[in-house]
Amino acid sequence: MNLRIVKYIIGWILVFEAAFLLFPVIAGLFYKEYRHCIVYIVTALLSLLSGFFLTRREKLDISDQIYIREGFAAVSLSWIVLSIVGALPFVFTGEIPNLIDALFETASGFTTTGASILSDVEALSRTSLFWRSFTHWIGGMGIFVFIMAVLPMTGARSLNLIRAESPGPTVGKFVPKLRQSSLLLYFLYILLTIIGLICFMLSGMPVFDAFTMIFGTMGTGGFGIYNDSAASFTPLQQNLITVFMILGGINYSVYFCIISGNFRQILSFEEVRWYLLIIMASTIIITCDILNMFGSAVTALRHAAFQVASIITTSGFSTVDFDRWPGLSRNIIVVLMIIGACAGSTGGGFKVSRVLILIKSVSKEIHSIIHPQRIKKLYLDKMSLSEETIRSVSAYTAVYIVIIIASCMLIAPDELDFTTNFTAVLATVNNIGPGLSLVGPSHNFDVYSYFSKCVLIFDMIAGRLELFPILILFSPSCWRKY
Repeated sequence: MNLRIVKYIIGWILVFEAAFLLFPVIAGLFYKEYRHCIVYIVTALLSLLSGFFLTRREKLDISDQIYIREGFAAVSLSWIVLSIVGALPFVFTGEIPNLIDALFETASGFTTTGASILSDVEALSRTSLFWRSFTHWIGGMGIFVFIMAVLPMTGARSLNLIRAESPGPTVGKFVPKLRQSSLLLYFLYILLTIIGLICFMLSGMPVFDAFTMIFGTMGTGGFGIYNDSAASFTPLQQNLITVFMILGGINYSVYFCIISGNFRQILSFEEVRWYLLIIMASTIIITCDILNMFGSAVTALRHAAFQVASIITTSGFSTVDFDRWPGLSRNIIVVLMIIGACAGSTGGGFKVSRVLILIKSVSKEIHSIIHPQRIKKLYLDKMSLSEETIRSVSAYTAVYIVIIIASCMLIAPDELDFTTNFTAVLATVNNIGPGLSLVGPSHNFDVYSYFSKCVLIFDMIAGRLELFPILILFSPSCWRKY
């Protein structure tokens, strides 16, 4: 392990976080929250000085390479440092005085989980509300995608960093150079954010609300600025949020095809077709199931579509307490928690592509038993799947199940009911936000002890980084010099 490289990368993370911390200062100045502005400026300066010290002391030269273990370790440690520094303003302002609670809230923001320990969100200052939502937007596309777009680094170095942060089974590039791909990703991300912001404001949403909601919607996070999440918005605004949540959960390769005029290739995205089909089917079933709970079919459809989009994209916003829905609807919600959004999107979860690969693998195994002499290849998006991809999905599934079981066992001493513990772990590993029972939409995660909160913080970061990068930190061979 070349620790010099890891320190250098963490240094740049701190420099960029210092810049990000200045954005809530602008909001604070507008609302005349000067004391909070000072806190965020001081935190930014501390982050900048720490980052400047590390980047100047641990300079890279042309011979330094970021291999897989350096890349994975650097990304994992950077997300931990990012969350710790981002939590400091909450502690310094006294709005979340306990560091564990503040870290839970910030890690939930950066990982776009949206799980909260706050019972009264509206008690926060506008400065902190802005920062809280802005962390969704920063973490949605990924901090390292942003760094690759800004810093000139060689492909060998940057690929292993992007691979550690990439949401999905594989890492793809739109164009030959990875830096150009990162720039293009952020261009699409910013473009969709601006379009959503304009739509929200045209619908009558206040400017501050529009900014915070689009941060959470495009970043597929779930932090609301009201205690009722998105329930107080108008039906039109809720429908717009639904649309942009779904857009946030789509593989960004689709948007690249749109801007490049390659409309024929869009039809080949099998994962996106199934993603949209799952949303449609789930919405129709839930609408029929909850029809008698609302005054009209239109209202039932609006709430069903909103919650389906919110859960499958792992956004976590809510317009109603879906924990009170009938058993069928709640079971569908739990299944959607696991499935998640598309690979290559800002959404979390297991990913639709992995579900498809697992189903195809099982089908292939059954086919091999019946016809042992025949060789059957697996395809996704009309491309042959390599044995390495199939193996990695199987390994990911095994680790995914083990982490969920282990996390449920670790938080069990808090003596909460099984539904609460199981859905809390699902909600954090899959970066969703609300679960069911005591962690449902009308409750929060403050019911857990500090130890259990640390377990769930680990789950959030592990889920955002696709499990393996964070697990590598626990391998002794990772820290050997050679």
